[in-house]
Amino acid sequence: MTGARAALAVVACLGATAAFGACSETQAEFRWDGGAARFAVEVADDVAERAEGLMFREKLPASSGMLFVYDHPQPVAFWMKNTLIPLDMIFIGADGRVGRVHAKAVPGDLTPIPGPDDTLMVLEIGGGLAARLGLGEGAVLRHPALDQSGALWPCTAP
Repeated sequence: MTGARAALAVVACLGATAAFGACSETQAEFRWDGGAARFAVEVADDVAERAEGLMFREKLPASSGMLFVYDHPQPVAFWMKNTLIPLDMIFIGADGRVGRVHAKAVPGDLTPIPGPDDTLMVLEIGGGLAARLGLGEGAVLRHPALDQSGALWPCTAP
């Protein structure tokens, strides 16, 4: 099994929530009917970090991504300027629910990719990975950047 396939197998096999530990800024954990996944994330939570994003990166490990965090839910749109690898964009609301997945954004494309009007976070992962895992609309994120009082899967929950 190749390194990328092995990493994907590890991420995809986290079906039981008992496999999840304490919340961490550097981990984005998702669960949905029939599956779960965990990604090591870089957090982009200020204007400069969000503007740079994953530009100029030549590769992204299968179990990694970048989590863009905004101060409040809002309309957002992404583009792929200076981005060298295809990406999936997972748009997440204030309660942690995935509202939209844009699959396989094209490197270098300047076409805006909008999310729902109430987007609080966006996770970018390798292009096509969300579909391979079954991660789609309705999945729920657990992360400490969410307001835990309104999170569907709070950090204090098992």
